[in-house]
Amino acid sequence: MHDSFMFHFMSKEPSSNLESAMQMLIKTFHKYSGKEGDKYTLSRSELKELLLEELGSYLGSSKDNEAVEKVMNDLDANNDGEVDFTEFIILMGALTVACNDFFLDKRGRVGKVGGRWG
Repeated sequence: MHDSFMFHFMSKEPSSNLESAMQMLIKTFHKYSGKEGDKYTLSRSELKELLLEELGSYLGSSKDNEAVEKVMNDLDANNDGEVDFTEFIILMGALTVACNDFFLDKRGRVGKVGGRWG
């Protein structure tokens, strides 16, 4: 994306829930990235801190090192030992799908009717 578009996007107040969510994902990633090494990636310890601080209630009893290592290994598509923003967004997408599926199953999946879940 063009730099001026990104500056405009990040400097204005979000006008919708999705714009807010996008800005929050970007800000959250960069809150933790670059504390060690590359400022555009998450190291293992930065990813662990992000997961525990930002998703602790969703992780539940999975707050152990083994779970973080598995997430890191699954995400680190290019095997460089770090998670870049694209790999982070893949994680967030997968977690969002899993949460959606969980809540649909909990409510009893009715099916899609007229463009919405009923």
